Amino acid sequence: MAIAGGTVKSIVLDGPVDLPGFRCAARDLLARQIAPEQVSWHSSSMPTQDLFADLASPAEPDEQHAPAVAKPGTGNPSPITVPPEFLTLCQTVILHSDPRRFGLLYRLLWRLVHEPALRHDPLDADRMQAQHMAQAVRRDMHKMKAFVRFRAVEDMHIAWFEPDHHTVEATAPFFVRRFTQMRWAILTPECSIEWHPADGNGKGSLHTRPGAQKADAPPADAGEALWLTYYQNIFNPARLKLKMMQKEMPKRYWKNLPEAQFISELTAASSQRRMGMIEQVPTEPRRRIPVFTEGAAAAARGQAALNVSQTLAQMQQGEKPVNLQALNAAAQACRACPIGQHATQAVCGEGPVRARVMVVGEQPGDQEDLRGKPLVGPSGQLFDRALKDLGWARASLFITNAVKHFKYEPRGKRRMHKTPSQLEAAACLHWLESEIDLVKPEGVIALGATAASSLLGRKVAIMSERGQWFSRSDGLRVLVTLHPAALLRMPPRATRSRLHRLAC
Repeated sequence: MAIAGGTVKSIVLDGPVDLPGFRCAARDLLARQIAPEQVSWHSSSMPTQDLFADLASPAEPDEQHAPAVAKPGTGNPSPITVPPEFLTLCQTVILHSDPRRFGLLYRLLWRLVHEPALRHDPLDADRMQAQHMAQAVRRDMHKMKAFVRFRAVEDMHIAWFEPDHHTVEATAPFFVRRFTQMRWAILTPECSIEWHPADGNGKGSLHTRPGAQKADAPPADAGEALWLTYYQNIFNPARLKLKMMQKEMPKRYWKNLPEAQFISELTAASSQRRMGMIEQVPTEPRRRIPVFTEGAAAAARGQAALNVSQTLAQMQQGEKPVNLQALNAAAQACRACPIGQHATQAVCGEGPVRARVMVVGEQPGDQEDLRGKPLVGPSGQLFDRALKDLGWARASLFITNAVKHFKYEPRGKRRMHKTPSQLEAAACLHWLESEIDLVKPEGVIALGATAASSLLGRKVAIMSERGQWFSRSDGLRVLVTLHPAALLRMPPRATRSRLHRLAC
C-alpha cells in the first residue's frame, strides 16, 4: 500500500520494551531516509502499536523483526548525532503503555536529525508528550516501590501488583538491592519476576516469568495482620490531608493494599479524634534520673543533698568547688533558669583535671542529656572524626558546654534542640568559669557562638572570627570555630570539607 509517496514499512520488535531492537531499526530507517509517517511499529506481544497500523499492508517475511530490517542501507550515510539525553528519554518512554510511543520516539529522532532547532525548543509538542510519558513511567515505578506488599509462603515472599506501564523488569533491581537475602516473587498481569538469593557458592539470580492472575497471589498471613494493627495505631488525624493522600496513593491502588480497608473508617472519625487530642491535658516529659530506694540509699541521698547544699552555699559566698565531682553534684540541683526543670540531668565537663586544652560547646543535645556526657551524639561523632584527622586524642582534652542543661521543644516523641537565650547562658556562666578554675587549661576552643560569647563576654560573629585566637582579661587564650551541629545542618558536601571547616 502506498502512502505519502511510499510503502508503509511494518517493524515488529521483540517485546514491548525492546529498546535495542528499536534503536537498530530506527538507525536503519533513518539511513534509508524513510519518514516517520511511512513506518508502522509493532511488538511480538502486541498486534497494533501506532496510529498508522490500520493503513499498513501485511508485512513481508523479511520485515517481521527489527534485526532483519536493520541490514546496512545503501550508500554511505553520515553518522547520526543526537543529544545524549535523548537516549535516556528513550529508555524511559519505551516503558510506557501507550501504543504510539515507538512512533513518537522515531518521529523525534527524525526531527532531531532534520530540524536542529528542535534541540532548543522545550515547548515542542512531541518533546512535551515524550516528557509526560517519561514522568508517568517514573511515577509508576515509584508507586511499585511504595505499594508492593509481600506475603510469606513457606520460605518465599510473594506480592501482587498491577502496574500501569511496562515497569516491572525496570523496577526489579530496587527490590534485589533491598531484599537481597530474601527469596521473593512479584506477580503482575504482564510478567512476573522471581529472585533467588545466593546460596553461598555464587551470586543470586533474577528470573522473569509469565504473567499471573490475582488469584495466584497468596492470602493474608499473620505478618499482614500485624502490619494492619500497626497502621491503625500510627494514623494521626491531626496530620490528615485527604487530597494529598489520594494524590500520593491514588484510589486505583487501594484494591491491592490491605490497609486501604481502614482508610474510609479512619478518615471519617479523624475530626472527632482530633478534637479529643486537643482536649487532652498536655503531658510532662518523663524524667530519667534514677530514683533512690529506701533505707541505706535514702541515707546516702540525704548526705549527698547536704553536700550539694554546702557546695551551693559556698559558691554563693564566692568560694570555688573543691573538685569537679562536687561541682557536678551541685550543678544537678541548679534551677537558676527554667531549663534545669525539664532536662534529664545536668551535663558537666569530663576529661583530665590538668588538660592543656579545654573544648567548650553550646549545650547538651538529646543523647548527651540522656547519657550525661558531653559531645556523644551526632555532633560528637563528627567532632571525633575531626580529632582523628588532627591526630588528637579525645582523652587528653577536657570537654564541656557553656550551658549545662538541654533546652528543647517537644514534637511528638522527639525533643528538638532550641538555642539557649543570653540570660540562660549567663545563668550557667559561673559553672563554666568554675571548671576553668579547676582545670586551668592553657587554651580553650569555643565551638559556636554561644560558647564564644560566654567565654569572651561579648557577641561573636562566628563566620568572620572563626579560626582566630583571642585573649581574655585573665590571660586565657580562646580559639573561635564552628560547632559540629552547624556543619551537620549545612547542605550536603564532601565530609572532608566539613571536617576541614571544623579543624580550621
